[in-house]
Amino acid sequence: MKRTVMTIALFTGIALVGLIPNTTPGQPGVIVIGGGDAARVTKGFQIAPVPLTFNSSNARERALVGLGSYLVNAVAACNDCHTCPSYAPGHNPFEGGDGQINATNYLAGGVPFGPKIVSANITPDENGNPAGLTFEEYLELIRTGHDPDKPGEILQVMPWPIFRNMVDSDIRAIYTYLRAIPHAEPGSCNGPGE
Repeated sequence: MKRTVMTIALFTGIALVGLIPNTTPGQPGVIVIGGGDAARVTKGFQIAPVPLTFNSSNARERALVGLGSYLVNAVAACNDCHTCPSYAPGHNPFEGGDGQINATNYLAGGVPFGPKIVSANITPDENGNPAGLTFEEYLELIRTGHDPDKPGEILQVMPWPIFRNMVDSDIRAIYTYLRAIPHAEPGSCNGPGE
């Protein structure tokens, strides 16, 4: 009996330690990807609709890219508003297609939301920064909705009031993924999810 209790306590302790996030020294808010994220990282790589470029051979960065892809492509539905058109020709799932994403214009923006609002191109610029933003600028945009290109204006269509609740490590993973995708230019569409 005593041995069984000790065994249960040992396994419970090991399980709890596995749940404690490992922060990276000198990079507050950056969580080292743990075993619990392995399935999401793997799925993220499987569903990435474009070839990915890694800035280093660092395994942690690669895991962040995979997790970011999972968050962008399976959870946040960024494609619907930032890819114009969202689906490859003949693949729109709302018209019976298989949902293949338009890789040519992937996340390049240009989706109209009315006469004055068009989604931003969030692919990397010539410096590798998504939408031309540093991580700190991107984090501020997600947390506050303040448009970095138009000081004083708050993004009206972007669901930042929901996304601002993500933990810093998820936002870091999304940003790292966006750095890994190719730059693209917008296509032509009439609205989101087309």
